[in-house]
Amino acid sequence: MKIKTLLGAFASTIALSSNAYAATEIQWWHAFTGRLGELLAVQIEEFNASQSDFVVVGSHKGNYSETLNAGIAAFRAGEQPHILMVFEVGTATMMAAKGAIKPVYEVMAEGGAPFDPDGYMGAVKGYYTTTDGDMLSLPYNSSTPVLYVNRDAFKAAGMDPDMDLSTWQNVGEALDELKAGGQDCPLVTAWQSWVHLENMSAWHDVPFASKDNGFAGLDTELMLNGPVQVAHVEAMGQWAKDGKFIYTGRRNEGGANFRSGECALFTESSAGYAGVKAEAKFDFEIRTLPYWEGAGNAPQNTIIGGSSLWVMAGHDAEEYKGVSQFLSFLSSSDVQAKWHQNTGYLPITNAAAEQTKAEGFYDENPGTEIAGQQMTGKAPTGNSKGLRLGSFDQIRGIIDEELEAVWAGDKDAQTALDSAKERGDALLRRFEQANR
Repeated sequence: MKIKTLLGAFASTIALSSNAYAATEIQWWHAFTGRLGELLAVQIEEFNASQSDFVVVGSHKGNYSETLNAGIAAFRAGEQPHILMVFEVGTATMMAAKGAIKPVYEVMAEGGAPFDPDGYMGAVKGYYTTTDGDMLSLPYNSSTPVLYVNRDAFKAAGMDPDMDLSTWQNVGEALDELKAGGQDCPLVTAWQSWVHLENMSAWHDVPFASKDNGFAGLDTELMLNGPVQVAHVEAMGQWAKDGKFIYTGRRNEGGANFRSGECALFTESSAGYAGVKAEAKFDFEIRTLPYWEGAGNAPQNTIIGGSSLWVMAGHDAEEYKGVSQFLSFLSSSDVQAKWHQNTGYLPITNAAAEQTKAEGFYDENPGTEIAGQQMTGKAPTGNSKGLRLGSFDQIRGIIDEELEAVWAGDKDAQTALDSAKERGDALLRRFEQANR
């Protein structure tokens, strides 16, 4: 009996000792699957292997909208993760979630991990900072739309693949030739609202919404039905009617059509690069997003899409220390340069961009530098800093419905965008009233 008692006491001592030195767990909820999910998992593995005090555990919670909703529901239930991935259109929602978040600048200051807010790319950082320049969430995967060109499709239609496609006027002429040359899918797009209204507005330096696109106050209203936006949607509606623009869906469904070689031109996120490079069996290249010559102040600068990492409130100091170390790790030049080069997402720090250039990546992969150039070529204006609108995920759904009516020939561009403004403004007023 004495031996058993001693063994039991010894085992209890070992258990207590092990628990005393157990690593603190950090939960990260995200929206990535496929190749991006694999690369994210590698980042987690590398951080966990680099130290023994903390263990980051990643959990996929669905697409961007589903992940945001899961995080909100978890906070209400007192079961929130430490880090929540939120797409850029959820920024205003997170800012308004009083008591649900712990600003990144506070987390980093208290945690003591290396953090230089001035080291982040200005056009990216500005989206997630207060008017005083304090960073609320950490930029993680930031992209901007570009034009992908299937050079083989141009050659098959008897066209010069090096033709100037910098303006929509030139693209329109190319679509005519591609269609005449037997191309069944001259143009396809992903994320139609983000590319063809949100970024199109910033690229031409015209407002998408009042109050600096929502940055200057909740009492904002949509201005997406102005002359420049209407003219662009009208042109695309005519291309859809003529079979020159093929609509495939609201998200990135068009990517499969382009990567298979079916389509000649594709407006999509710079982050589509990884998939196109991996799957395309044809000669492709990346060009700048076209602009309408003579409209607005084009080209100004495009704006970002993607997500940032929000730190949720309600955890203890030791856990936040681990969060600060992990966010510092994610921002390091080596991690960011590798992420940028593997995915097509922008490098969120200037140092990572400089490292990528020094390593010769841009020379070996022409076109991959275009996204960064579009973002940083000019200082952002009130119209091109980004969007900070409440209920914007739902507003995007309204915009999608109205654009689909144009592509189907059921509405003209002005009527559809007027309707999108009226319906979207109603949601903005509700958001304003709920968050005064």
